[in-house]
Amino acid sequence: MPLPERVQVKLSSEAAEFVSLTPVVVQELALQELAEQILGVAGADAARVRDILKRGSLVSGGSRYRWSAIECAVEEVEALIRALPGPEPERLFNPSQCLRAILTGAGARLEITREAAAQKKLLRRNSFWDLLLDEARELKYAGYLYRERADRFACALSREAAARLQEAAPLLRFEGIARQVAAGHWDKAEWVVSRGATSPARG
Repeated sequence: MPLPERVQVKLSSEAAEFVSLTPVVVQELALQELAEQILGVAGADAARVRDILKRGSLVSGGSRYRWSAIECAVEEVEALIRALPGPEPERLFNPSQCLRAILTGAGARLEITREAAAQKKLLRRNSFWDLLLDEARELKYAGYLYRERADRFACALSREAAARLQEAAPLLRFEGIARQVAAGHWDKAEWVVSRGATSPARG
C-alpha cells in the first residue's frame, strides 16, 4: 500500500498544566508536513521515522500528534525524506531571513528573537540586532531544522566579541534578556535562518 498523501491527526497540548483543559483538535495534514515534524525529533533516520509512523504518536515541542498507524517500508520513507527540503551546506547566510540568534557559553544558552533584539531604544541609531549581526563572521553551516524549514549557521565568539555584546546589552528593550546577555560568558553564536515556503525539494 502506498503512503497516504494526507493524514488525519489529533493534536493536543503536552504541557502538564493543560492536559485536562486543552481540547483535542483534529487536523488533516499533508504527509510531508507530518514528516517534517517527525524529522525534527528523529532526524533523517528512515528506520526511526518508519517506526514513528507505525506507532502513530509523536511529541513535538509542547504538542502531541496522534494518527492511525501507517505501515510502510524503509525504502518508502527514504524516498519521502529525499522529496523534502533538507540540509544544504553550500547555502549562503541571509541575514534578512534570520528568525533568531542563540548565544551559548559556560553552560548557558540564550535564544533572542529578531523581534526582541531589533527594537531600537529612543535616540539610538543601532539596535542590539544590528550589532549582533556585525559579529556574524566566519560563519559555518550547522544544519537544517525540519520543523521550522530553517537553516542554522554558527560561529565562535572571541573574548572581544563577547565583551562587545555584553556592553551592547543595554540596547535591548527587555530588561530580563539584557541582564542575561550582560551576565553571560558567551563563546558561540548561532543564527536560525528561514528558508521560506518556496524551498526546493531535493532530487
